[in-house]
Amino acid sequence: MEKFETIVGMEQILEHLKNAIRLGKVSHAYIFNGEEKSGKKTIAKNFAATLQCEDRGEEPCGVCKSCHQIMNGNHPDIIWVTHEKPNSIGVDDIRTQVVNDISLKPFQGPNKIYIISEADKMTPQAQNALLKTIEEPPEYAILLLLTENEESLLPTIISRCVTLNMKPVSNEVIKTYLMENYHIPDYRAEVCVAFAQGNVGKAIMLATAENFEHIKNETLHLVKNIPQLEVYEVVDTIKQIVDFKLNVNDYLDIMMVWYRDVLMFKATNDVNNLIFKDEINSIIKQANKSSYRGIEIIIQAIEKAKERIKANVNFDLIIELLLMTIKENGK
Repeated sequence: MEKFETIVGMEQILEHLKNAIRLGKVSHAYIFNGEEKSGKKTIAKNFAATLQCEDRGEEPCGVCKSCHQIMNGNHPDIIWVTHEKPNSIGVDDIRTQVVNDISLKPFQGPNKIYIISEADKMTPQAQNALLKTIEEPPEYAILLLLTENEESLLPTIISRCVTLNMKPVSNEVIKTYLMENYHIPDYRAEVCVAFAQGNVGKAIMLATAENFEHIKNETLHLVKNIPQLEVYEVVDTIKQIVDFKLNVNDYLDIMMVWYRDVLMFKATNDVNNLIFKDEINSIIKQANKSSYRGIEIIIQAIEKAKERIKANVNFDLIIELLLMTIKENGK
């Protein structure tokens, strides 16, 4: 069980939760809002562990029966709400696992805690079913809603919850954390930090990837050769990213770092500011043939592609549009 202080860069949120525990003012409903791998699940799990811990302190002791049950995923009074449909949490999921269950008192702990991951995937009907429970919860009940998009929740739910937003962590804090805890070299830590854009979980994922060099080299090979490749060749290459254990947005983030390096060098002519310093010859070549506006348009197009992927727009269409933009503006 992690101690709260080992959760990097979320001091403000952790202090809020500790104060609530210390003062006996824990809310019945919280929203943990932030992008994927931003720490929502880790904080929620540790908060739940603290509330159930036999030590009754401000963080989990890690040694009592309750803490061991939580570590093993079998605490009877911590319910992780599941759903069979990948992109939807339906009304039946909420009724069965929360609404119909919450009136039963805790089996062993002082609280009964429901953790709803991907809460933004709840249908309006599911949210309305949950609303009455949030409005009139039993004294022992606590609901933790984890979401990447708080705005997709009903205003009536948001207004009855305490919202805690996961904020980006500074590059220097993440870099130091990676070097001290994962013992990776300075250069690799810098690439991971640039890729993560303030998200500790994403930085750790890349830092610990066994095929890190392969991931980086494949991505850079692609961006350097896009002008010469046919659209279908690039689409096929990107579809293979599942082999790298990255999702599409992570892949696009690495592309983003490359084009930011190109823009940075074009503006400053300074190698020291670059992330991919060992690619300086290719960066100079790209910077010389691209305009400032062209590079900015490419970076904006990558961001737009990420938004469209999140909105479940057709994958092939998204990538084709992005590649056409890169081909047109990377000359």
